[in-house]
Amino acid sequence: MRSVLAAALLTVASAALAQDAPAPEFELVGGSVKGNMTIAVPGFPVAPGVADGAGLGRLIGNVIASDLRSSGLFTPLGPEGIGGYSIPEATAPAFPEWRSTGAQALVTGFVQPRPDGRLTVGCYLFDVAAGRELARQGYSVGPGEWRRAAHKCADAVYARLSGEGPFFDSRVVYVAETGPKNNRMKRIAIMDADGSNHRYLTEGKATALTPRFSPDGRQLVYTSYLGRMPRVFVIDIASGNERMLVPGRIMTFAPRFSPDGRTIVFSMAQNGNTDLYAVNVYGGPPRRLTATPGADTSPSYSPDGSKIVFARAPSSSI
Repeated sequence: MRSVLAAALLTVASAALAQDAPAPEFELVGGSVKGNMTIAVPGFPVAPGVADGAGLGRLIGNVIASDLRSSGLFTPLGPEGIGGYSIPEATAPAFPEWRSTGAQALVTGFVQPRPDGRLTVGCYLFDVAAGRELARQGYSVGPGEWRRAAHKCADAVYARLSGEGPFFDSRVVYVAETGPKNNRMKRIAIMDADGSNHRYLTEGKATALTPRFSPDGRQLVYTSYLGRMPRVFVIDIASGNERMLVPGRIMTFAPRFSPDGRTIVFSMAQNGNTDLYAVNVYGGPPRRLTATPGADTSPSYSPDGSKIVFARAPSSSI
C-alpha cells in the first residue's frame, strides 16, 4: 500500500545545546561532494511505544546508508560499528565525537509514535567540521512504510550535498514474464528503486503490457489482452482496484496520462479505423481527436499538455 509522505519541519522538545566547533577549512554546500565523501549514518533512536524499536532504527539507518553508497558519491560509516545517540542529540550532535570517526557529514534522526497510530520520522544532515545543520525533513508514515521515509531522508541528504535532484524515493513498474516458454504469463509488477517491496498488480489471467504511471504516481494505465482483444485498464496502486477505461468490447490500447493527470489519451479501433481519443481520468464519454483513414497510435503529450505527438500508418499499409 502506498501512502503520500507529508514533509514537515520537525523540532525535538528537549534538544541539547549545540557545541562550539573550531573554524573549518571549508564548509559543505550544494555540489560539494564529487565522490567518496565519508558520511556517518548511525541507527536512528526510537521512542517508546514503537514496535521493534532499536531494530527499526537500525533498519532505517541501513536503508539510508545503502542508498547513499549506491550513488557512488559517499562512503557511509554505520549503522553497525559506530556509536548511537539519544533523541535530543538528533538535533544537537556531540560533534567532537563524530569528528573522531573521520566523517565529514553526519545523518541523524529519530522515530516517534503518533496518536493516530502512524510514525513520525525525523531526518537531519550536519556538516561535522563546521558543526552546523545543513538540512532537516520530517515524514509521517504508516508503521509498515518506514522504508519510504528512509529513502526520502537519503534523497534530502543526496540533494543537499550533490546539488542534484533526488531519486531514491522512486518506484519501477514493469512487465514481469514468468512460466514455461509455451505458456508465458505477463503481469504488471512494481517495486522500489532498490528492489524492495516487490509485488504484482495484475493476476496474470490475461497478458498485460505498456504500464504507465500517472504524474502523481497513484495510478497506472496499461493494456490487457482480455479475451484476446486489447483493452486499456486503469488501476489504483494503493488499493489494487482497477476498471476498464472504455467499457464494452472495443479495442483500446497505447494509453498515456496528460501532464496534469486529468486526462488519458489512447488509441481506439472502430469500423476498420484507428484514431486517437481522450477521456477524463475518472471516466465518461471519450472525445475523438483524429478522424483520418489509417491507424493513429502511440500518442504522447508535450510537457505543457498543449500538443500530442503520435504515429500514423496510412490505410494503404494496413
